[in-house]
Amino acid sequence: MSTPTPDSALDPRVFRRALGNFATGVTIMTAATPSGAKVGVTANSFNSVSLDPPLVLWSIDKRSGSYAVFDEATHFAVNILAADQIDLSNQFARPKDDKFAGIPYEIGAGGAPLFADCAARFQCEKYQQVDGGDHWILIGKVVAFDDFGRSPLVYHQGTYSMVLPHARMQKKEEDCGTPSSTFQGRLSNNLYYLMTQAVRSYQANYQPKQLSSGLRTSEARMLMVLESDTGLGMTAVQREVAMPLREIEQAEEILKRKGLVCNDGGSYQLTEAGVAQAETLWEIAAKQQDSVFAGFSSEEVETFKKMLKAVIALR
Repeated sequence: MSTPTPDSALDPRVFRRALGNFATGVTIMTAATPSGAKVGVTANSFNSVSLDPPLVLWSIDKRSGSYAVFDEATHFAVNILAADQIDLSNQFARPKDDKFAGIPYEIGAGGAPLFADCAARFQCEKYQQVDGGDHWILIGKVVAFDDFGRSPLVYHQGTYSMVLPHARMQKKEEDCGTPSSTFQGRLSNNLYYLMTQAVRSYQANYQPKQLSSGLRTSEARMLMVLESDTGLGMTAVQREVAMPLREIEQAEEILKRKGLVCNDGGSYQLTEAGVAQAETLWEIAAKQQDSVFAGFSSEEVETFKKMLKAVIALR
């Protein structure tokens, strides 16, 4: 058991490292003054305070050059970053003359910039400011928010990380989700039922890993299809990804905005960043496949593939 240490004896570097054991999300806090000056700061000090009224807080170094704008602004915005927004996080974590150069954003309450494709966003009216040592603690009253449901970017011990379900929780969910009557009676010989149950079981473990990339299922599927069949048009993409046209159009818009896909003359092409992202998705898929089918011989797996392809060919 450690003994209490006088405040004056604390080593700031050791203290910071110990605090780093608490994994956090990553946000970009933004604000603007009435005259139009705007700032953005990458921060992981964000936290909730109250549900009624809806209050949140974060802290900013008193020496920060951005503080003057936050002090003058009537509102600030909390952009909670998704797992694939590391570059955006770095853009606002480093000193630059114009951090917003080349970065698309919307205008929120009080002029605070809002970024697209985040995990969530909160628009806040300044509510209270508290002196917190070498930082100011800014408390905001939430006046609007967006929940996009994307997997968040995580920060732990100075390193970016991703969220994945804990293995023990997955096991509990799988155990609880298995009915006692599974495969009894006629169902045990109904191939359609067995195939749909197999897909559900496979997705329960695979989908969270895919979502941890920060991409929705529709976006990930489109990238993976285009990685092997680049140059497809809309009709071919719709056939291969097996999604409604509206979902494909939404996925296309987001992937183009992220710089992962371009549409050249009516056909889709992956950018260099898109190829790299697709490769990550295929690695996740390969690990899942190897894990699920580890107990089967290569001959059995090949027979299974042959049967699935034959069924698919019937459409």
